[in-house]
Amino acid sequence: MKFNLLFCVPLFCFVASSFAQQRPYYTQYILNNYIINPAVAGIENYWDIKASHRHQWVGLDGAPVTTYFTVNGPLSRSENGRENPTSARTPGENPRGENFLDQYHSTDPHHGIGATFLNDRTGPINRFAFYGTYAYHLPLNERTSLSAGVSLGIQNVSLKTNMLDFGTAYPIDPVVAQSAYVNTIKPDINLGLMAYGAQWFAGVAVQQIIPQKIGFDNGKLNGDSITILDGKLVPHLFLQAGYRLLMGDDLSFLPSVTAKYINPVPFNIDINLKIMYRDILWLGGSVRPTDGFAAMAGVNISSSFNIGYAYDHTTSELNNVSNGTHEIVVGFLLGNRYGDWCPRNVW
Repeated sequence: MKFNLLFCVPLFCFVASSFAQQRPYYTQYILNNYIINPAVAGIENYWDIKASHRHQWVGLDGAPVTTYFTVNGPLSRSENGRENPTSARTPGENPRGENFLDQYHSTDPHHGIGATFLNDRTGPINRFAFYGTYAYHLPLNERTSLSAGVSLGIQNVSLKTNMLDFGTAYPIDPVVAQSAYVNTIKPDINLGLMAYGAQWFAGVAVQQIIPQKIGFDNGKLNGDSITILDGKLVPHLFLQAGYRLLMGDDLSFLPSVTAKYINPVPFNIDINLKIMYRDILWLGGSVRPTDGFAAMAGVNISSSFNIGYAYDHTTSELNNVSNGTHEIVVGFLLGNRYGDWCPRNVW
């Protein structure tokens, strides 16, 4: 399919101006906060593997499709007898109930590492990125911990030129003539902090911390023909907080909020809610006042496997030409020696 310039340019401008987000958008980051904040690496007592596929604005040609694979875990943890009601599944009890809150203890000092593989495609533009992560966790007191993390990586932005259609006036774009792909490779750095306890977490993360110019012609094309202006990769700031409330013996009420800022656009806010039955089933929702809302559901099948699904409905004009957004996240828990079915610290 040829990607018509008359459609291509408005779509990209819409994404840039309305969402002002050069990074992929996620709904189920509440299942994998590591995808946003590198300080989460190694936060649990197991190796957490997540694979996700997101098809945005289904029915719209060239709409974003994002796939990622992440893995993170601790390099070492204390062996001083942590198996207790905060981690074991006692028959008839909610593993995240009153005993969990009463006996929760802050982390032992330890290192965490992780890796991310990500591919994000919108029309003829594709972004592939790889990151390696390091984080350090330490206790602040008996019930509160703090972690800091950094992700270093590279991202390759490519333009598939054989999908472009500039019309009869410009049958060949001189910038990309006789080239199937045009590539730009850039380094990337993400930083994060996370404080967490039994009932709450709060974090800040900055992605794409080094502003960089990006342009497929490097500003060399001038004159009367088509001119491609240099774009700019800008930092993305994320602020997050969440709280855990018990609703009886078996239900947990988990509200959280994420604020995103990409200069020069004002903060965008996601308001999330997750209701969990013990540590097995959960239902959730997310509201983005400037864009739309989402419904989510998931199941923790065992201490080594979980799955979640989300459906997004936009309230913008894109709703007239799309059938919503679908996202699935599959998780694997390796080395889970305490048998946790769901996270203890960040949800």
